[in-house]
Amino acid sequence: MSGPEIDYESVGLKVGLEIHQQLDVEHKLFCKCPAILDEGESVSITRYLRPTRSELGDVDPAALFEWRRGRFYDYQSPLKSSCLVEVDEEPPHSINYDALTVAVAVAMALNSQVFDEIHVMRKVVIDGSNTSGFQRTALIAVGGWLEVDGKKIPVETICLEEDAARKVGEEGARVVYRLDRLGIPLIEIATAPVIGSPDEARDVALAIGRLLRLTGRVKRGLGTIRQDLNVSIRGGAKTEIKGVQRLELIPKVVRYEVLRQLNLLRIKDELKLRGLSGEDVILDPVELTELLRGSKSRVLRRALESGGVILGLKLPKMKGLLGFEIAPGKRFGSEIADYVRFWAGAGGLIHSDELPGYGISFEELQAIYEALRADPERDAFIIVADEKHRALKALASAVERIKTAFNGVPEETRAANEDGTTRYLRPRPGAARMYPETDIPPVRITEDMLREAEKIKPEPLNVKLEKLTAKHGLSRELALEVISDPRLDLIEKLIEKHTRIPASIIASLFIVTLRGLKGKGVDIEVIPDERIEELVEAIERRVVAKEAAETILEEAAKNPEKNIDSIIETLGLKTVTEEEAIKIIDEIIKANIEEVKAKGQKAMGLIMGRVMEKLRGRMDGRKVSELVKKRLEHYSRPSPEKQQHLI
Repeated sequence: MSGPEIDYESVGLKVGLEIHQQLDVEHKLFCKCPAILDEGESVSITRYLRPTRSELGDVDPAALFEWRRGRFYDYQSPLKSSCLVEVDEEPPHSINYDALTVAVAVAMALNSQVFDEIHVMRKVVIDGSNTSGFQRTALIAVGGWLEVDGKKIPVETICLEEDAARKVGEEGARVVYRLDRLGIPLIEIATAPVIGSPDEARDVALAIGRLLRLTGRVKRGLGTIRQDLNVSIRGGAKTEIKGVQRLELIPKVVRYEVLRQLNLLRIKDELKLRGLSGEDVILDPVELTELLRGSKSRVLRRALESGGVILGLKLPKMKGLLGFEIAPGKRFGSEIADYVRFWAGAGGLIHSDELPGYGISFEELQAIYEALRADPERDAFIIVADEKHRALKALASAVERIKTAFNGVPEETRAANEDGTTRYLRPRPGAARMYPETDIPPVRITEDMLREAEKIKPEPLNVKLEKLTAKHGLSRELALEVISDPRLDLIEKLIEKHTRIPASIIASLFIVTLRGLKGKGVDIEVIPDERIEELVEAIERRVVAKEAAETILEEAAKNPEKNIDSIIETLGLKTVTEEEAIKIIDEIIKANIEEVKAKGQKAMGLIMGRVMEKLRGRMDGRKVSELVKKRLEHYSRPSPEKQQHLI
């Protein structure tokens, strides 16, 4: 969807971030199970979850929503990475001291006020991601700030919480989770909603992620860091967008959400202009089963073959509104379909603005209008094909969502899609979802812990830059890239350990070579740290030339279990000695001696190209160039004896 650039200041954009980052500690937050993902042997249990009232007698709307979906949950409990705590058959143990210390260190770095005593709370979550029906979380600090491009970004809260279980499957009402991730310590940093543009949102997330990596105590890889966004505009509503995993996606998500809210406000205004109100949207379904029994529509046929029905609902004076595009590839009808899918479990909603289509002919379209007593020039309609009880529930859900359109933008929680658009996830949680954890005693923050946290506290950016540039000789640009790299701790370790290699070569392995492979579609995340260190050691021992790094790492991504020496051997990339290189160069010169005698040093390009076909990755390119130049001088002006020998 194209259009003029949005003036974010004039629309009153406000964005707040919630950054969730797994901590790299040995154990889970409330037991001694290893904090790892585990595909090993497991046992399974099945649970149903239901909402409960808070101490004040209220029910959280998000929890009520999940319960109404009528789902049940199968849990895979890996034998090596879960215990009775994860399956909620044993009380949680004391909070992980190391994880708490890291969280305190981060709070210190963000200038936040750390509490003297830490209390664990229960947060109601019954989407199945927690076997107990709640997530344990502890508020560590409040206040604080960080500076991004000269602007102070306030930090509202810093929490330490247990990560959720990992969803591995879903079919109908059955959802499958794996309990290896459940309980891995997770730090949550929430900023104030002062971010005023999509790019600024990305920059703030980058700055927080960089600070976390500077501790050297956070996990790396896809899924270890997740960004949630709270986005609102003037006249719109606070919308929570969950699960933005890639940093570069943040600006697009914010832009599309602003566009979505602006267009929902336009729909609200258009409804008013047409003289409509919520009372005009009436749940009065008409059965269209027999009318459309012979339709060629696959959606309708599939429902009918399963014993379903087709129901239609007239929407007076709403023609064109369901097809109104609110974000790229997303129309108002898509919003209604998302709502129906989650509240009613129905997936066969079709609206009049997309017809004829889906196998429904023009003649059938006209017949539907007639059956619904609707005006084709003014009215719209929706039809649902499913089991009757689900179809009725779907239409009721659709009516509920359409009624909210008269108020503009509903407050809700949405999930991020890979293209930057979002989809309805659930209502926004209310205040009735938090209550004290009675199984875990409060923890005092001692002077000893503060001293330990001070050691972990990340160095200021300028100090880290100074060390990388002054001590290790990196350019400022390369040093900044290193600080932003997820494997910062590994880069620093290799630079400190392998001092016989220039630091710039080690840094370039990550910033240039690995990122270049990622750009080519290579999954670099699967390359273990030890493979990269083995490669650095091989370069240091001159077993392989640095020019071979890209080829070797690409092969390591395909076979991450193979060590680097075996990869080098398989690819035939072992370095050659100077004597071996000269022998290869001489053979190539002799094969092209006539051209060498005719052109002399001007044959350099030809010979160098053919030599590199054999020596690329096996000897430094500059060294090869020096040797080729010397051998050309030798052969292009030979002594009479050598000339006779060559003949």
